[in-house]
Amino acid sequence: MLIVIEALLSKDEITDARQQLLGARWVDGKSTAGTQSAAVKTNRQLAENSPLAQQLGALILRRLGANAQFLSAAIPDKIFPPLFNRYGLGEGFGLHIDNAIRPIKGTSLAIRTDLSATLFFSDASEYDGGELQIETSYGAQSIKLNAGDLVLYPSRSLHRVTEVTRGERLASFFWLQSMIRDDGQRSLLFDLDQSIQAVTQDLGSNHAEVLRLTGVYHNLLRRWASC
Repeated sequence: MLIVIEALLSKDEITDARQQLLGARWVDGKSTAGTQSAAVKTNRQLAENSPLAQQLGALILRRLGANAQFLSAAIPDKIFPPLFNRYGLGEGFGLHIDNAIRPIKGTSLAIRTDLSATLFFSDASEYDGGELQIETSYGAQSIKLNAGDLVLYPSRSLHRVTEVTRGERLASFFWLQSMIRDDGQRSLLFDLDQSIQAVTQDLGSNHAEVLRLTGVYHNLLRRWASC
């Protein structure tokens, strides 16, 4: 399941964050890559313990926690602290798959990566190349969103960032562990939840069929969730 969440951050939040990011100190992006990924990765990142990364990461987590579409799609249990990357001319990230387990630096915690997320800080018109290409059962999907938009997709997917040929691409990326480990079950719950919301608008929250469907949703969640 691939979900696009538009305008997770406001234009003012994006403008402020970009000013700070462009003035920050960046390090080699290979610092957070596994052995296979490091061989095909050419970009720059904020250090994981950077105060700016922590500040902007906290903002992103607040916005995620208040976004109904994200909560419905992800059913999050744990979220990896957001990281930030920068792709300039000639930089890209070859085909790879994300590590299944990500330790959280400076803690004894680790998360299982069920879902991966990219939040764009550059508008699509500001650069050429730099598409996030995700391999799906229907073929490769190319994702290039506007600043403030986020894409959420299964971490088991092979994916890459194509080489930037003009301009610069700024983004945040992170992973999360869902309470619903199985992507198919999570997709069914998302579709059911979206239908419940649509039916509720037509019939009202106290209608017998809305209550019935809500009960089915929560009983499935109870059956499948691990938390």
